[in-house]
Amino acid sequence: MTLNGKTLFITGASRGIGLAIGLRAAKDGANVVIAAKTADPHPKLPGTIYTAAEEIEKAGGKALPLMVDVRDEEAVKGAIEKTVETFGGLDIVVNNASAISLTPTTQTDMKRFDLMHQINTRGTYMVSKYAIPHLEKAEDPHILMLSPPLDMSEKWFAPHVAYSLAKYGMSICVLGLAGELRGRGIAVNALWPRTTIATSAIKNLLGGEEIMQASRTPDILADAAYAIFHKPSRSFTGQFLIDDVFLHGEGVRDFEKYRVDPTKPLAPDFFVPDDTPPLSQLS
Repeated sequence: MTLNGKTLFITGASRGIGLAIGLRAAKDGANVVIAAKTADPHPKLPGTIYTAAEEIEKAGGKALPLMVDVRDEEAVKGAIEKTVETFGGLDIVVNNASAISLTPTTQTDMKRFDLMHQINTRGTYMVSKYAIPHLEKAEDPHILMLSPPLDMSEKWFAPHVAYSLAKYGMSICVLGLAGELRGRGIAVNALWPRTTIATSAIKNLLGGEEIMQASRTPDILADAAYAIFHKPSRSFTGQFLIDDVFLHGEGVRDFEKYRVDPTKPLAPDFFVPDDTPPLSQLS
């Protein structure tokens, strides 16, 4: 299993989950395109496309930092063209960029509604659209969305209709594109964490250090993504995967290594279906 020489285009890869997935691939010697908006240091968020590129290079990969707003069609088209021009092709796309606002309907202004839909659903669709002609030429191409299972339960929508619509839009792209692209040999799958993940978004939006300590690290998603990319693209597609359930099926048994603080009970994430088996019930 190796991603040596493979080219990954990862949106929102300047920090957090996107960067972790890039770093895992870089250990194999992969080419990693950091497609994100942060070119200058942000007062509340760590990392830029350039610091991420440095980390990728130090980990053993080749990096291409590109300032990309996934709402901008010309920017997306240009970034994918630059990727192919630089590395000679494209093997894997990770739609990780996402916007979040956990507000009820009357407190959600339409500008914020539009932002979430433009980044989450439209951005995912558009990046995938322009990547497809290049992925078709790859040996084992994958598109991966960081989006939840399509569990149509009222409780996932009622507290924050706008965010849920935008996030589930990414998953609907998985469902549709998996069917559309199956005959072309391009795998399209979704990956979602059972627990909260220690990222800046969690820290800033869901309760600071307390929730961070009750989270797992982005490494669990990076390891799961890495395993997904080694599945045969012509047969492993249309899957909605929960990180630890999938990794358990791949033979992983040590999940303590992913905990930020093993003494704290893990905080559950949104959108995890009630019938998801706990690790204790998996054989």
